[in-house]
Amino acid sequence: MKDILIAITGAELDFDLARDMARIIARRDNGETDCLAWFDGPRNSHSPGSVQCEIKGRPGWEVYGENHGGRVKIIINQREYVFIHS
Repeated sequence: MKDILIAITGAELDFDLARDMARIIARRDNGETDCLAWFDGPRNSHSPGSVQCEIKGRPGWEVYGENHGGRVKIIINQREYVFIHS
């Protein structure tokens, strides 16, 4: 899986804007993609929501995304938001 790190300064960032940016970046190199898993730090929320555990010190939602076809992980503002796309 390829990690892409993004830092946004000087603009207010919320989940919707972060998700839209991640989608554009994921599609640039991969064509059509699906968002398999995400994390919203400010709201302490993630999807899939049913994965509440840690697996070897990593969040379950992240492991889920990687194991279900994730090809790119977009990390925004040092994990404030994370999106895993196929």
